[in-house]
Amino acid sequence: MKYYTDEGNWDLVGNNAPIFFIRDPILFPSFIHSQKRNPRTNLHDPNMVWDFVSLRPEAINMILRIFSDLGTPDGFRKMHGFGTNTFKLVNANGTAVYCKFKLESVQGVHNLTAETAAKLAQEDPDYSTRDLFNAIERGDFPKWIFKIQVMTFEQAAKYRYNPFDATKTWSEAEFPLITVGQVTLNKNPTNFFAQVEQAAFDPARMVRGIEASPDKLLQGRLFSYMDTQHHRLGPNHMLLPINRPLKPAENTQRDGLNQFGENGGDSPNYYPNSFRGPEPTGKAAQESQFVLEKELVARFESGDDDNYSQPADMWKNQLDQGARKRLTENIAASLCQALPRIQKRMLNEFGKVSKDLQRMIEQEIKKRQNY
Repeated sequence: MKYYTDEGNWDLVGNNAPIFFIRDPILFPSFIHSQKRNPRTNLHDPNMVWDFVSLRPEAINMILRIFSDLGTPDGFRKMHGFGTNTFKLVNANGTAVYCKFKLESVQGVHNLTAETAAKLAQEDPDYSTRDLFNAIERGDFPKWIFKIQVMTFEQAAKYRYNPFDATKTWSEAEFPLITVGQVTLNKNPTNFFAQVEQAAFDPARMVRGIEASPDKLLQGRLFSYMDTQHHRLGPNHMLLPINRPLKPAENTQRDGLNQFGENGGDSPNYYPNSFRGPEPTGKAAQESQFVLEKELVARFESGDDDNYSQPADMWKNQLDQGARKRLTENIAASLCQALPRIQKRMLNEFGKVSKDLQRMIEQEIKKRQNY
């Protein structure tokens, strides 16, 4: 979501899940490559997908979510949104806390079965887009309650696992959700290309009071998104109407592809200068300081952090028997297409989450192989 504030734009670039597949940004290119087509056959390759996941077990928490009913939401209106990463909030007194952002759907959470989702993908691939557009057009504006979780620096230093690990959630019992406001979508785009295709989102685009945390995945995203927008839309994409802030930005950036603004007029394009050039604005130019605990840094280096407790909790406490069956059927339908050695390795990882999970997936695979 892009928020146009009096102090500039804030881009909350999130997901419909509170976690991600990896915690270390250096793995991001490899993760994406594992989801793409086979370089020889140009076909989707379950071997690539499950080979990567079985070797990087931090992805299991997300795997359980996307293969559960949550992986096939019934349209855009009926799912929650999450900032996914950990951010830092700083108040007017300079006091900082860590936080996570959540958007709770007022419409509730409704999901599709894998069979229904596959049928819609074949017969009506625009189902979700049409549902959202038509709801807004008829005045049934979808709403989300904007909430945050807050963790102090002291709590972060003592927490039982790395609070900046993007593959894990914070307990809502320990860090209860605080309501901040409401987001309402009350207008459809008047031109899809100009207002959607040309929109550029960047987690590094923050306003005063919102800052980055030691979350390594977030730190990787702070660089990669701007680089991608330069490639996709050009170096002057912030001059496009959909990306412009409410108040014009004064800087020394000049020229370049698609420069269709005033281009700084006759003012010099270096800083500092003595020709009435722009100066950083007071508090907006400041960033809060903090001391990072040694333990928090050290724990980042461990690829074998506790990768199983949270998915085990989801399996045991958040899914009923019907949801468990659908989850294992969905996983088996994909995993059964992988090589036997990859199946064996992945089943062993699922067994570390729950022996029942491992057994049920194995049974479903055997059903498909004997069919």
